[in-house]
Amino acid sequence: MRKGLHADTAAYRLALFLLGGVVLFAYGYVVNSPPWDFGRLLGVYVVFFFVAAQLISYFVFDSPPTRPVMVGGVFLLVGGAIMSFGSLNP
Repeated sequence: MRKGLHADTAAYRLALFLLGGVVLFAYGYVVNSPPWDFGRLLGVYVVFFFVAAQLISYFVFDSPPTRPVMVGGVFLLVGGAIMSFGSLNP
């Protein structure tokens, strides 16, 4: 979407907007397809969004994550793993 907003031509802008819609649909499908309760789903959702955003930032916008972003990302990944795979039942 960001690239589409700043595209030079209307056709390129439209193509990028359509691609953004397809990516958003795929993202929503992947995140919501597991039969988990909402709490687990939210953990996966946040982690998946963080990873996808950092990959897009790096490969599309040539903007590698900073050290604080990476450290915070590790906390997100660990928290998402705990929420997704951990159990509070003894």
